[in-house]
Amino acid sequence: MARFSEVVEQASRGQDVIITSMGKRVVRMTRHESAPPNQCFGLLRGQLRIVDDCDTWPEEIARDLGMVD
Repeated sequence: MARFSEVVEQASRGQDVIITSMGKRVVRMTRHESAPPNQCFGLLRGQLRIVDDCDTWPEEIARDLGMVD
């Protein structure tokens, strides 16, 4: 553990570090690559149509959900 910061530094520079226990490979430490930002806004623009009554519930279901008396 005394060399942990050195191992982290090696991995952060892009070098894969293999950690062993009793001669067996148990851990591979690699540099973390951030995922690209999610660019979903507008992804389906022009491909979907929302109908005017999309938020209208059948009367029986609305009553069961307590949305109407």
